[in-house]
Amino acid sequence: MTTTIREHPGPVEPLEPALSVRQVLALERVLAGEPEVVAGAAQLDRPVRWVHVAEAADVGVMLSGGEMVLTTGVLLAGDENAQAEYIRSLHRAEAAAVVLGLGRAFPAAPDMMRRAAERCGLPMVVLHRPFPFAELTEEVQARLLRRKFAAVSLSEAVRTALTGLITAGAPLQHLLDEIAHHTGCPVVVTNLAHRVLATAGERSAVDDVLRDWERIARQAGGTEGDGWIRAELGGRGERWGQIMLCGYRGDTVGGRLLADRAAEALVLHRMLGGTSAHSWEEQSAQGLLTDLVSGVVAARHLLPRARAAGLPVNRRTFVPLVVRDGDRASLERLLRLLGMAGLVAELADGATAVLLSLARDQDAEALTAHFAARLRTECGESGTVVAAAAPRTAWDDVPAGLREARHVADAVADSSAVLDLPAVVRLKDVHLRGLIRLLRDDPHVQAFAERELDGLLCATGDDLLAVLRTYLATGRNKSRTAQLHHVSRPALYRRLEAVQARLGVDLDDFEQAASVHIALLAHDAQQQ
Repeated sequence: MTTTIREHPGPVEPLEPALSVRQVLALERVLAGEPEVVAGAAQLDRPVRWVHVAEAADVGVMLSGGEMVLTTGVLLAGDENAQAEYIRSLHRAEAAAVVLGLGRAFPAAPDMMRRAAERCGLPMVVLHRPFPFAELTEEVQARLLRRKFAAVSLSEAVRTALTGLITAGAPLQHLLDEIAHHTGCPVVVTNLAHRVLATAGERSAVDDVLRDWERIARQAGGTEGDGWIRAELGGRGERWGQIMLCGYRGDTVGGRLLADRAAEALVLHRMLGGTSAHSWEEQSAQGLLTDLVSGVVAARHLLPRARAAGLPVNRRTFVPLVVRDGDRASLERLLRLLGMAGLVAELADGATAVLLSLARDQDAEALTAHFAARLRTECGESGTVVAAAAPRTAWDDVPAGLREARHVADAVADSSAVLDLPAVVRLKDVHLRGLIRLLRDDPHVQAFAERELDGLLCATGDDLLAVLRTYLATGRNKSRTAQLHHVSRPALYRRLEAVQARLGVDLDDFEQAASVHIALLAHDAQQQ
């Protein structure tokens, strides 16, 4: 099924935050009442959830938090204890502010209420001119309702967009890109250990988040604030991760709705796609190692991703490996068994990349050999080839190391069955084969291979090329070649004579045999 990704006209602006006390006081209708802040001036950015007109002395029991309370204080006049308790009850109820209309009850700001509000950090405002409270409540409530409606509308728009992507079979990254588009901030998906599985958003902003991820992860279980909004991922009583909006600039209520819609979509995507949280970890590791191998992204830009993915990177020795015909699950299981830190990702053509991260005081060579030996015994992978690059102590050198390991693995890909290879194959072990692979795309080398092997390349229906390949790879050992091809020695001799006749060479002559061997190596490298 093909996936159509729609073009976005531009970034979506997040919803404006809910009205703050400061913004309410700046409304034209309020300014007509000549407001004066007499206490709690440092708390004017508190959000106002609702406006409530109340004269009852015990109004605190009627509140649920975030209300701006409007009063004339008529029932508090003459009783300083009641005035102080009134302020304390509003503080306990987490009211946003109290606005006192001056008049017959209080011609000036009551000192007892002002001092109590200052102690509690509760914004207290007095209105010097008569003011119709009904007009203020009407305007503020209308503004708040419009914001709530806009938040719900945006939430439903996000739900519709994400559902469309899921039904179209879009991959996880496309969903996250859509979420980041609507939220206008970096989006991070983690497992329960707070290791980053996937990200979306403007690359520089995401990198800023990941650079500080260790601190963020430590605080991930704390109270949300400053635009950091998270939603749990899970279902059927099982929790397996979370999605976090990092630095959402809009209203917290709207951000919570968006985070919840995003979480619902990710859980649905996992259920319909038959994937698991672990598979997302695999995708994260694969994306990181693929970017390292390709060199498209500078290594220093990938360091925050590696750290956030749980790979130790500070004062470490990195060992790049590429395993041929090794099972990824077996490699990950072996890393856990040996207690070694590393990332595993499948590459193309049956190769799997492994990046080991070792402490500086550990013997990298010995541990790599131990890893290869245990791979053969513990995981039953006797036919695997473990290609390794030289250990790297600088993160910037890791991409070159991975490419070197890939080169070594590719160089022995077709000959591991006939070559006597060590447990860990390195660049020095591939000799001429490695050099030819590096030169395989050179037109002169290609022409040389075709010219030397022309008599066999045009033939079909026989295995003479395979016999020649084995014969040369075994150092022209006829007994070994006959054994590997399951033929008698006389039958092998006839085939070798046919090879020599077609190529017009004498394989007993070292120089001619070497020339044919180089041509065959070049031909095989070009086919990969």
